[in-house]
Amino acid sequence: MAQRAHRRTIPESFVHLLYDYLQSRGIDPQALLGEPRPPVHHDHPGSFPIELWTTLLQRAAEHLHDPTLGLQLGQHITPRHAGLLGYLLIASSNLEQALQRLDRYQQLIYDVTPMQCRQGADHVDLVWGAEQGRPGNLVDETSITALVQFCRDITGQHLQPLRVQFINPPPADLAPYHDYFGCPVWFDQAETVVRVATAALAYPLRAADPALGEVMERHAETLLAKLPQEQPLIEQLRQIIAACLHLGEPSIDAIAAQLGRSARSLQRDLQASGSSFRKVLNGLRKELALAYLPQPHLSLLDIAMLLGYTEQSAFSRSFRQWSGVAPSEYRQQISLTPDSLPAGRSV
Repeated sequence: MAQRAHRRTIPESFVHLLYDYLQSRGIDPQALLGEPRPPVHHDHPGSFPIELWTTLLQRAAEHLHDPTLGLQLGQHITPRHAGLLGYLLIASSNLEQALQRLDRYQQLIYDVTPMQCRQGADHVDLVWGAEQGRPGNLVDETSITALVQFCRDITGQHLQPLRVQFINPPPADLAPYHDYFGCPVWFDQAETVVRVATAALAYPLRAADPALGEVMERHAETLLAKLPQEQPLIEQLRQIIAACLHLGEPSIDAIAAQLGRSARSLQRDLQASGSSFRKVLNGLRKELALAYLPQPHLSLLDIAMLLGYTEQSAFSRSFRQWSGVAPSEYRQQISLTPDSLPAGRSV
């Protein structure tokens, strides 16, 4: 059975969180961000590319001079910002069922890095890895804060995780993070994790509605079924390549060996799927490059190495083929404020 492809998108309803927050601060969001407010779809969730979401968050953070924007923004989450999934979660009977539904329908709210649930002796870990790239601290902190805040709102309890860890470098001031989450917060970790005590899973929800939950769950299943599918072989290949890219240029022979097959049979099956090893490799590199370039702490040489290139120039040539501009030019474009963009142009 084919797995669902990750589109690297969030719902447009979630983007409204930023526009609403800026408006509450007396700021014209469209003038600042250089992008119109996303439309509201009542019949189906519109999608918004994660790279553009990263850019909008950076513009807002720079204007507000607030490196903790993600931490502030996530605290303003409401069910409408989470779309159908938000209303489905609040109709759950308890926090455990809400998190189970989040696990099942997560691609309706965050279709970038898949969440995994890991059960411990007295806790459950909600885990996000780096196989699909790193959207950056603002994206991650907005999402994790929104998740914790949403759980607090729907239970009426001041839920305190046992532990929160982020994959990104630490901020200059850790105090706001410890104050909000109320637990140890770690940075520069291999995975992003929110650890919740098993006892907290029994918290009842304030607006539990089993009948409504069943209706909305059927709707969620319909939407989930409409998401694009990825061939199992291609998805497996992407995961293996992503895990070893930082070690250097991956060869089809080495990757095929990890799959327990020959390079010839792998290439043959990829061709039958309308793809090739080089196409999968380049597609993954492009996705990761677009995720890495907005991160100011990564130099172009760092990004080249993370993508498996032996030289920065090789990365630059590839990126120009993909996008028509050099990576340095692309990075400069996305760092521009709306006031410095040419008229009628948005990035």
